[in-house]
Amino acid sequence: MGKVLVAVGLGIAAIGFLVMLGLPFGRLPGDIVIRRGNFTFYFPIFTSVVVSVLLTLLLMLLRR
Repeated sequence: MGKVLVAVGLGIAAIGFLVMLGLPFGRLPGDIVIRRGNFTFYFPIFTSVVVSVLLTLLLMLLRR
Protein backbone atom coordinates (compact mmCIF):
# COMPACT_ATOMS: atom_id res chain seq x y z
CA MET A 1 0.00 0.00 0.00
CA GLY A 2 2.88 2.35 0.75
CA LYS A 3 4.36 1.98 -2.73
CA VAL A 4 1.02 2.81 -4.33
CA LEU A 5 0.66 5.98 -2.24
CA VAL A 6 4.18 7.08 -3.15
CA ALA A 7 3.50 6.40 -6.86
CA VAL A 8 0.24 8.36 -6.74
CA GLY A 9 1.95 11.25 -4.97
CA LEU A 10 4.77 11.34 -7.52
CA GLY A 11 2.24 11.19 -10.34
CA ILE A 12 0.30 14.15 -8.96
CA ALA A 13 3.54 16.09 -8.47
CA ALA A 14 4.60 15.31 -12.06
CA ILE A 15 1.26 16.51 -13.44
CA GLY A 16 1.55 19.69 -11.37
CA PHE A 17 5.06 20.29 -12.71
CA LEU A 18 3.90 19.81 -16.31
CA VAL A 19 1.01 22.24 -15.80
CA MET A 20 3.46 24.81 -14.38
CA LEU A 21 5.60 24.42 -17.52
CA GLY A 22 2.61 25.27 -19.70
CA LEU A 23 1.07 21.92 -20.67
CA PRO A 24 -2.58 22.71 -21.43
CA PHE A 25 -3.87 19.93 -19.18
CA GLY A 26 -7.61 20.41 -18.85
CA ARG A 27 -7.85 22.59 -21.96
CA LEU A 28 -7.19 20.01 -24.64
CA PRO A 29 -8.87 19.98 -28.06
CA GLY A 30 -12.05 17.94 -27.77
CA ASP A 31 -13.07 19.42 -24.42
CA ILE A 32 -16.44 21.17 -24.50
CA VAL A 33 -16.63 24.77 -23.28
CA ILE A 34 -19.85 26.80 -23.56
CA ARG A 35 -19.75 30.47 -22.50
CA ARG A 36 -22.93 32.53 -22.44
CA GLY A 37 -23.02 35.73 -20.43
CA ASN A 38 -21.95 34.96 -16.86
CA PHE A 39 -22.47 31.22 -17.34
CA THR A 40 -19.63 28.87 -18.30
CA PHE A 41 -20.13 25.13 -18.80
CA TYR A 42 -16.98 23.03 -19.09
CA PHE A 43 -16.98 19.30 -19.86
CA PRO A 44 -13.48 17.79 -20.29
CA ILE A 45 -14.27 14.81 -22.54
CA PHE A 46 -10.85 14.39 -24.16
CA THR A 47 -8.99 15.14 -20.93
CA SER A 48 -11.01 12.38 -19.23
CA VAL A 49 -10.09 9.91 -21.99
CA VAL A 50 -6.39 10.78 -21.73
CA VAL A 51 -6.40 10.43 -17.92
CA SER A 52 -8.25 7.11 -18.19
CA VAL A 53 -5.74 5.68 -20.69
CA LEU A 54 -2.76 6.86 -18.63
CA LEU A 55 -4.17 5.41 -15.41
CA THR A 56 -4.97 2.13 -17.15
CA LEU A 57 -1.40 1.85 -18.45
CA LEU A 58 0.05 2.77 -15.04
CA LEU A 59 -2.08 0.21 -13.22
CA MET A 60 -1.21 -2.48 -15.79
CA LEU A 61 2.48 -1.79 -15.14
CA LEU A 62 2.02 -1.89 -11.36
CA ARG A 63 0.19 -5.23 -11.46
CA ARG A 64 3.20 -7.00 -13.03
